[in-house]
Amino acid sequence: MKINFSLIQADLVWENTRANLEMFNDLLKQVPSETEIVILPEMFSTGFTMNVQNIEKPVGHKAFQWLREKAEEWQKIIVASILYEENGRYYNRMFWMQPDGNFEYYDKRHLFHQGGEDKVMTAGQQKTIVRYNDVKFLLQICYDLRFPVWSKNNFDQKTATYDYDAIIYIANWPESRKQAYMNLLKARAIENQALILWVNRIGTDIQNNMHSGDTQAVDMFGNMMTIAPAGTKKILSFSFDFNQIHDYRNQFKVGMDWDKFKIY
Repeated sequence: MKINFSLIQADLVWENTRANLEMFNDLLKQVPSETEIVILPEMFSTGFTMNVQNIEKPVGHKAFQWLREKAEEWQKIIVASILYEENGRYYNRMFWMQPDGNFEYYDKRHLFHQGGEDKVMTAGQQKTIVRYNDVKFLLQICYDLRFPVWSKNNFDQKTATYDYDAIIYIANWPESRKQAYMNLLKARAIENQALILWVNRIGTDIQNNMHSGDTQAVDMFGNMMTIAPAGTKKILSFSFDFNQIHDYRNQFKVGMDWDKFKIY
């Protein structure tokens, strides 16, 4: 099963939803027609801000509606996270928006204390695994990458099935800690026998954090398949045949020896 992806690496305009939506609208026009899944950076419409008072109320709903309209317009799945308000609480919510208007979402579990995210956001409690053409994707956000137990794959020996085939990580991860994600992405791929898709922003935010992006795809062996030039606005488009993962898992059945445990 081959799937065509486009990963969009871009700078974000701080707390300016209108400007960001206009920019990504222009970028979507440049996405190859054969692309099936488009992935945008974390909190693509505002940047990684905790200043909910500066965002149009209800927070994130304008960006959500934009996602729904663009998925329908371009007939592609669009994946992105939004600073999102619901029932008086705020979430770093990652949407899997389908062309028919249906969607699934994941609320970021590991909130970044150093950035004050835990003081504003409500942490998610559930993993979200979505499906497209029999391929299963685990949704994860930025800081989640540092916590391997949360992304752990599982193998059911009775049905000979795995929880997922790929992990999508979207991020606002600064260049100063680049070495961490460059190594951890490979680790997550190898230990879970999965494709890893990483989409990170570029540019400097209001707190002078520089972001090099390094948007990339890593295969199940930990090999970097493709990477966007650091610090450059880029649409990284490629295809991947998931039969490669299924064949490898059948040859090297490490899943049968994985530890069994639950997260509380």
